[in-house]
Amino acid sequence: MTTEDRNRADARFNKTNQAKAKTGQTDRDVAAKAVLDNMAKLKALRLAREAAEPPRPVKKTRAKPKKSGEKSPALADWLASQQSGGRRT
Repeated sequence: MTTEDRNRADARFNKTNQAKAKTGQTDRDVAAKAVLDNMAKLKALRLAREAAEPPRPVKKTRAKPKKSGEKSPALADWLASQQSGGRRT
């Protein structure tokens, strides 16, 4: 390879690198933008689907309210009931 061929190859290589540098986008940036665009599209589709379907009924679970005169069992009694129920402490 002559020096002229090498200089021509270097010039060609530098020209393509300068073109990429001017746009400011690398392959990683392009891939990241594609992923973000896809996520935005999927989110828009999900939101549209959720808006079109009827609202789901809300299941309400409430603990039984304690009666004012009712006391909770003593700790020893509670532990005994847990142990007799098959739980280990």
